[in-house]
Amino acid sequence: MSGPVSPLALERYELKYLIPASLVEPISRFVETYCEMDYYSTVSPDKHYTINSLYLDTPSLYLLRFKESANAYSFNMRIRSYGDNPKPPYFFEIKYKLREFVRKKRALVHDENWADILEWGAIPAHIQGSSRGNLEEFLRVKMTYNVGPVILTQYRRKAYLSVVDDYARVTFDRDLRYQEMNEWCVRPNAHLLSHYDHPDSFEEPGCNVVLELKCEKKIPYWMVDLIRRFELESGSFSKFGNSMLTLFGVPEVLSPGPLYL
Repeated sequence: MSGPVSPLALERYELKYLIPASLVEPISRFVETYCEMDYYSTVSPDKHYTINSLYLDTPSLYLLRFKESANAYSFNMRIRSYGDNPKPPYFFEIKYKLREFVRKKRALVHDENWADILEWGAIPAHIQGSSRGNLEEFLRVKMTYNVGPVILTQYRRKAYLSVVDDYARVTFDRDLRYQEMNEWCVRPNAHLLSHYDHPDSFEEPGCNVVLELKCEKKIPYWMVDLIRRFELESGSFSKFGNSMLTLFGVPEVLSPGPLYL
């Protein structure tokens, strides 16, 4: 997949809502007054594009346990790719979260042998600038916590970008699936993927779509109007957390230990 690339460092607020599929179109029509469709949605026949995320964790699932222990602060590590048959570039990401505030740092990697970087810790000379610095941080955290691949998730996204704000974004995620993954692989096997967008995960009857409102600093007035008009109630949903809980069940979260970065 080629096209515009999002920033390598991003700070924003993320508000999540679990909604029924029947609300996607009316909310989309509302949003289109203030936003234009994301490039990748525009070039997709059904206006949705595929996102794959290979999540990392420790052998004892430390990051999952820390997240599930109701800490306001948490982070996850993932390698993101796009499409059913992913091709470079790949994005090595660390996502730090403090309640609704998110700081994301990503490195852009065009190498097909990207797994060698993780196995040997050697960054190719051609990776420079912010990507190199963010990749160095990714490798440092990987080695500090001894993380490796645990799960590969996939979903379909329709996205909008504001044309009236410096930065505001609206996304609809559906068809949430996962497969257990214990190797450096970002290509899902369609025969091994299982859904986790079911009532037990969403805890909201009839809801199977994740709506996210993303903005910098101050939430735009039109987003406030959207929330009120459709009577949206903010929820907590983590693709990493919910897919892992579906796969492994509820982890032991007592005394996961301090988390230092």
